[in-house]
Amino acid sequence: MKKPNLLFLLIVCGQQAMAQLNPAIEHWMINSTGITGRHYIQGNSTPINETTLANVQTVQYSNNWVYVTTTGVPSYITGPFMDGNPSLATNQNAIFKMPLNPTQNTGTLTNTTGGNIGIFINGVALFDYRDGVAWNSTSNTLCGGLPGMSPCPGGPGASFSWNRDAIPAEKMGFDCSKGHPANGNYHHHQNPSAFKLDLTVISNVCDLYDADGLYVIDSTVHSPLIGYAYDGFPIYGAYGYKNTDGTGGITRVKSSYQLRNISTRVVWADGTDVPDGPIVSTTYPLGYFREDYEFINHAQSDYLDVHNGRFCVTPEYPNGIYCYFATVNEEWNSAYPYVVGPTFYGVKTASKVTTITETVTTYTSSTGISELTDNQWSAYPNPSNEIIMVQVNDLTNQTYEVELYDALGKLIQTQPIVQGSTIAYFNADTLYKGLYYVKVKGQNGSKKIVIQ
Repeated sequence: MKKPNLLFLLIVCGQQAMAQLNPAIEHWMINSTGITGRHYIQGNSTPINETTLANVQTVQYSNNWVYVTTTGVPSYITGPFMDGNPSLATNQNAIFKMPLNPTQNTGTLTNTTGGNIGIFINGVALFDYRDGVAWNSTSNTLCGGLPGMSPCPGGPGASFSWNRDAIPAEKMGFDCSKGHPANGNYHHHQNPSAFKLDLTVISNVCDLYDADGLYVIDSTVHSPLIGYAYDGFPIYGAYGYKNTDGTGGITRVKSSYQLRNISTRVVWADGTDVPDGPIVSTTYPLGYFREDYEFINHAQSDYLDVHNGRFCVTPEYPNGIYCYFATVNEEWNSAYPYVVGPTFYGVKTASKVTTITETVTTYTSSTGISELTDNQWSAYPNPSNEIIMVQVNDLTNQTYEVELYDALGKLIQTQPIVQGSTIAYFNADTLYKGLYYVKVKGQNGSKKIVIQ
């Protein structure tokens, strides 16, 4: 009998072990319980359950690539889109091919583009700052592909001097989770945490159409890994270590872009003379166009580079890697360039594919239900008289069952916090006033709630 080649076995096993330890394989939200999408219809605050599976369906990998199969539909409630957008989040039937070994681009930098430039860990698309609208300096009007607008000269992909920023321009069209669809492709241009959780709330869409987002901003801990850009480098939330070596405590990681001090739009920040845009006004305020910003280099390590990233240590990458951050200002409102851009740091190699043409291994998570510590979840308002909300202050990679008990220990209601969302609701309208307890099923500890 021929003996096996021990060296070959060690190499193959070593490659598989290394691949399985790669966060770009392990950190996707794989839907193993059949969670489906949900959406609001304008005028109705009761969400509609869909049949489309939410989050990621399959993760497969080789030595160099990870393939993420997803519908592109999140488990948190989407819609409505108050700017008249008739679209809903629909099944994208997408396979994203992402590099496992990303590399810095040392040549000509690659601009981010319209459409997908990355993917969040729940399989939802990331777009850059733009919304496909620009200023036509010949006709002195906005142009683009939105209803009522004339097409821009040159069509899609043409270069324009003044490109509209989707975050201020389309704020009315974002749902509570700060997302919206383009022809069914639901996506975020910005930090995917609900408007209502910002320190200063700039949209009232959550008042009636309450929903959460991918994660909750927490200024006391390093933000979670929330996605990957199309160059393969990871994306984190708004907070990280102050110093790039993992020391210095937790701080808000800051964009190095700021608004220019201009009243007319005649040149870019680098002095390039370009066709004039509209003057700064209430109709076209400063920040309405991407070119209203300028990059200011900072020496402090908690400021980001021109791509909105830095090389640093993170919990998932203890040896350090280049990371993008979903930047916010001191009020937790989204801060330009929001996530990635306006250029990629790395070589852009990711893409959508229709088939997988190499031998791959299907990733199966062996992680069980994690224990939530007392400071990882909260129940509020307390006291309450209408509704009790239970929120996890982190990503939820599995579904938690939350239980409401009365003072005698009788189970009153059970509600899920589904994978990829952060919150559960209990209707308190029908409850007698008194003391109640909220508990996460299967875990120790509970929180007291008073119903008035």
